[in-house]
Amino acid sequence: MKKLLTLPGLLLALLFPLSFALAQRPATEEDYYRIVTLPIPETIKLEVGGLAPLPDGRLAVCTRRGEVWIISNPYMQGSRVPTYKKFASGLHEPLGLMWHPKGYFLCTQRGEVTKLVDNDGDDVADEYSSFYKWPLSGNYHEYSYGPVLLPDGDMIITLNLDWIGYGASLAKWRGWMLKLTENGEMTPWATGLRSPAGFGILHDGSIFYTENQGDWVGSGRMTNLTKGAFAGNPAGLRWSGEPGSPLSLKPEEVPSTGKPMFEVAKTVKELKVPAVWFPHTLMGISTSDFKEDTTKGAFGPFAGQLFVGDQGHSKIMRVALEKVNGEWQGACFPFREGFQSGIIRTVWGQDGSMFVGMTSRGWAATGKDPYGIQRLVWTGKMPFEMKTITSKPDGFEVTFTAPVDRKAAESPESYSLNSFTYKYHRTYGSPIENARPVPIRGVVVAPDGLSARIVADTVLREGYIHEVKAEGVRSASGMPLLHSVGYYTLNAIAPGEKLTLPARAVAMAKHDHAEMMATEKKAAATTSKNVKSVNAKRTVAMPADWTNGADQTLTVGTKPGLKFDTDKLEVKAGSRIKLVFNNNDDMLHNFVITKPGAANAVGDAALRLNLNGPKMNYVPATPNVLYHTNILQPETSETIYFLAPAEPGDYQFVCSFPGHSSLMQGTLKVVK
Repeated sequence: MKKLLTLPGLLLALLFPLSFALAQRPATEEDYYRIVTLPIPETIKLEVGGLAPLPDGRLAVCTRRGEVWIISNPYMQGSRVPTYKKFASGLHEPLGLMWHPKGYFLCTQRGEVTKLVDNDGDDVADEYSSFYKWPLSGNYHEYSYGPVLLPDGDMIITLNLDWIGYGASLAKWRGWMLKLTENGEMTPWATGLRSPAGFGILHDGSIFYTENQGDWVGSGRMTNLTKGAFAGNPAGLRWSGEPGSPLSLKPEEVPSTGKPMFEVAKTVKELKVPAVWFPHTLMGISTSDFKEDTTKGAFGPFAGQLFVGDQGHSKIMRVALEKVNGEWQGACFPFREGFQSGIIRTVWGQDGSMFVGMTSRGWAATGKDPYGIQRLVWTGKMPFEMKTITSKPDGFEVTFTAPVDRKAAESPESYSLNSFTYKYHRTYGSPIENARPVPIRGVVVAPDGLSARIVADTVLREGYIHEVKAEGVRSASGMPLLHSVGYYTLNAIAPGEKLTLPARAVAMAKHDHAEMMATEKKAAATTSKNVKSVNAKRTVAMPADWTNGADQTLTVGTKPGLKFDTDKLEVKAGSRIKLVFNNNDDMLHNFVITKPGAANAVGDAALRLNLNGPKMNYVPATPNVLYHTNILQPETSETIYFLAPAEPGDYQFVCSFPGHSSLMQGTLKVVK
């Protein structure tokens, strides 16, 4: 029987429909930021490489198939649908498009920035001319991006590294950011870039770029690039001796010790540490384009913050920056998931909404569509979020978008702090290193309820990422945070006076500290037990009692686009199996055999491992997992031995690395 509303309840529902609805169910991202999908004709393969809004409200798109399209009515005003007109074609995988204020397009293809001009006003390019060229080696990984216009009329572009089992600069200026004048004259700006798909300029003139995990890159990150900066991957330093190079650092002068990047930067003065790390799989797996919120409130309560796309996880993250002792640092937060494909480009619309351009061919994503364009629109409702995290001399200050419930927000039990870092080395990626909980000494809430000062009970570690969770905080109206975690990159501890805590706050913290230590000890024991349980399902040496060897040998590889090179294997029930897993791809993978129908559940469980994921090779401790390899570096292999299940059926295999499991699956058929 349905519960009927009382008259007061009915009045509240009519007066405050969203508040009433949220009181009946948990709030979702869709309540505050709505995704609107632009319909695309089936005949157009709109694999977005670049987006450029036009002054008249139309939207231009370049595609990886070498075309430029102009979309009329992209806002779908009234009942009209968007219309598409082909402006240009025959380009080589362009991954950047810009409308120049002087009335023409600049489009970056593999080997040049091309100027596209419509001389007769029919929305078709009449003139294709080379604006600036660079050499190519022919390597498939030679992606090129931009240009982005600077306030002084100059432009910047970036050139991806080649891939030969590791990042390489086979052609001149690969791995660099280059600055171009309006006349097509080039000045090298910075290097150390690996896969610099996202870059831009802030309102104060600062240039930033985003990077993806890879060799010399432990996790996704965002870095401020000043002239002569070295962002970390030494391959581009091959060209540091060329005329015009703003730095003279050589590749052999960059040590691969595995120490944190922050420590290496103390001796390699050109090395720029990231302003913000995006912890791998905890936030995203392949950062892409970003935009600073310059909408003056049309996009919500985050003016001046950055919104960063992620290609692999089909999501947008949020970044709040600050400068401490002259260095950029700040926090990243979850923001909006659920886009239809892998995000590569974002631009602001004239109404303050965000256009999101997507593609996934060869760069598979959690969004199931091969490409698409969507708009992200603020509904006008205020989400309850951590707005910022800023450094303080004794901890952090968290601000909120709405006043908090004081009792909940003052309790140290409502928060948790952890710190960790990554290795800086030539190896692909890095496990989470030196993870350590940070005890909380006390919390003080501001009189207006819009901020909380979290005082740590230890000196914070510079150069480390700090996980700030506020799962117990509630708004004054009782709502939980829409997203309760942020990751702050602490390059410098803010100067100033430490906070003197009220006696009540200290007493609460001492009590909570003892409980926290006991909880952490129990959690560590559980993790250790889970690691042992998982490792028991991985046998890398042939069992001694297999005197006649294996009954069957299987070999499985990987292909670009998050795929195994086969989707079906067959074995006899109870037979002795030797399986060789070759990771031929340019990213990390494992091979996990599961019970029938359990691949998705195993992938979901791997995603929830959080900070424990790397140490468990993203293999969850669950009976659904039968056998597995470890996470493998690109161009490496591992052999495991196991007995095939005794019960015939369609078992599964999957890569359980977060973001891969929905696509990297196959069937292990066990027959009598």
